[in-house]
Amino acid sequence: MDEIDDGILRILNENARTTYVDIGRAVGLSEGAVRNRVQALVDSGVIRKFTIEVSTSMRLRALTMISVDPSTPTSSVSGAVGKLPAVERLYEVTGEYDIVAVLSSPSIEGVNRCIEEMRGVGGVVKTNTMIVLRTL
Repeated sequence: MDEIDDGILRILNENARTTYVDIGRAVGLSEGAVRNRVQALVDSGVIRKFTIEVSTSMRLRALTMISVDPSTPTSSVSGAVGKLPAVERLYEVTGEYDIVAVLSSPSIEGVNRCIEEMRGVGGVVKTNTMIVLRTL
């Protein structure tokens, strides 16, 4: 990866629907060269997926931190939690908590149901949830 790839990633991160022509103008490459670089970033695993972000006015979003029992592999808890329907994204992290889950649901009831299911996963010791008020 070089500075041009970083520029392409920044543009796509801001708006994944930006055309290759517009990206090319921004980074000083032709449309074909941008297309090739994006494909190389996908093939190498740097870009794992293109996605959308739904407005918080349409869905409730929450962050749940999870502490895992030290005798339980964190990856096994992550695998189980990641299968819950409201879980949008998971991060294994350092610090007091081992996992951060990003939850998304049309209602507080959906978020609460997911948290209750999470607490039932073997190895989960403690959770702490924060509701997202605004995305900047």
